[in-house]
Amino acid sequence: MTRAYHLMQKDIKKGSDEENELEILVLLIQKYETEKYPIPSPNPLEAIKFRMEQLGISEAELSGIIGYRSRKSELFSGEKIKSEYDSKTT
Repeated sequence: MTRAYHLMQKDIKKGSDEENELEILVLLIQKYETEKYPIPSPNPLEAIKFRMEQLGISEAELSGIIGYRSRKSELFSGEKIKSEYDSKTT
């Protein structure tokens, strides 16, 4: 990590040994992080709720955005997401 950081601070020329070294180090770091610290896929409903919280949008405002109140109910009950997910995986 220290070596990769040091190389990132330099003005490296394209095609140089240092550029090749940095590229290899980055690939190795990414592989290590993916294997040792995998990030699970988010639950679609939780992702929507998280984004709503970030934007400061209420469920009532979401109804106005997506159209129908029943559609919002389907979404928050998980029915809409589950049925769409199931149709894509079959």
